[in-house]
Amino acid sequence: MNRRRTVLALAAGALMLSACTGTGGTSKGADAKAADDPSKVSGTIKVLTQRTDLVADGTMKKYAAEFNKTYPKVKVEFEALTNYETEVKIRMNTENYGDVLLIPAVIKKDDYPRFFASLGTEAERGKKYLFTDYTTVDGKVYGQSPIGVIPGFLYNKKVWEEAGVTQWPTTPAEFITALKAIKSKTDAVPYYTNFAAQWPLSQWTSVNGSVSCDTRATTELAEGDPWAEGADLRVGDQLLHDIVREKLIEKDPTTTNWEESKPRLAKGELATQWLGTWAIIQFQDAARKAGVNPDDIGFMPFPAQQDGKFCAVVAPDYNQAVNVHSKNKPAARAWIDWFTDKSGYDKDNLAISPLKDAPLPEVLKPYEDTGVKLIEVDDAQGARVKQIDNQSEIGIYAPEYRQNLVDLARGAKKGDLDDFFADLSKRWTETQQTLGS
Repeated sequence: MNRRRTVLALAAGALMLSACTGTGGTSKGADAKAADDPSKVSGTIKVLTQRTDLVADGTMKKYAAEFNKTYPKVKVEFEALTNYETEVKIRMNTENYGDVLLIPAVIKKDDYPRFFASLGTEAERGKKYLFTDYTTVDGKVYGQSPIGVIPGFLYNKKVWEEAGVTQWPTTPAEFITALKAIKSKTDAVPYYTNFAAQWPLSQWTSVNGSVSCDTRATTELAEGDPWAEGADLRVGDQLLHDIVREKLIEKDPTTTNWEESKPRLAKGELATQWLGTWAIIQFQDAARKAGVNPDDIGFMPFPAQQDGKFCAVVAPDYNQAVNVHSKNKPAARAWIDWFTDKSGYDKDNLAISPLKDAPLPEVLKPYEDTGVKLIEVDDAQGARVKQIDNQSEIGIYAPEYRQNLVDLARGAKKGDLDDFFADLSKRWTETQQTLGS
């Protein structure tokens, strides 16, 4: 089966989509067929989520109320987990990990059939949805993200303008220069690491593909050296290191606070953070609560260009899946389908819809106006990348190695950056050789 590759390009106010979809079966599966008839779907389902904020403020209950207008016989209960990855990983040693859950990054792709129920074939789902190959094993799809996200820098536009920076930096060197201008001309912390929260540091892996504008970026991780000179992860890690080394961050990274960083950036106390489009709505909400203009929250691509154009990767957020042990699979499946197609969660979060025929959110108009090219990276080698990552014990999707990088840059850890990269390269490539083709 040929893997689907989708390239999205933003230019001249239009979204152009080209795709090659593989062939395969068309069966929707028993759970999907049952979910098609709301009158026959019943039961109580527990939905695990990392969105503690949306559970606390009642937003998820509102979604459930709308869902019940179509599926009145299904009761939806939510459980929000603050440290989602860690807690769910422990639960998955049992059969009790909710009816609907977000697929943890730690789960090997080849193991998805052990833990999750199939949502149907990639051949069928790929006609309607983006990102299906991220959770496909042997032609079957095991998860679906309700939104697509783009990595980038959230920044306070007023602070950057006050520093005299009105154009997005096009190189890492220009970016460092911009942060230095912010440090010298404003009272804001130029860059906030969110070191203590840990998980924001793992977001830096999403530079992969954006630097080179390469749809084969995941394949390059599987087959090449991520820390070779000029490789995407090397470029991203080098920039993070240099930001810290130049003292363009908070005074003590160990005291950072994720929730507090939202209003602080909105008010201009902080200037910049590397996160993703998923965070824009949270920072805008923080601005409103702080009594400042939410339009001051900007979003910019990684400072690298190919052929004079910025590039950014469109990827799924957490993928929702049905617990293979659930006693109410049709109800769980109904929730995923409805939440993806009908809930409006993508619009509420200013995010990219996974539906192929949906328009882009208004928040990405600056990307459209500047001709930023958006690509979807082929994830055919995603399982191998995770296998190499796990066996090498590097953890490109975990925060520890970048915490070590930050500590190295700020002098809290002894060592040399070249040696640091060389060690990562050695462990990665030796694991590739051990695993073979």
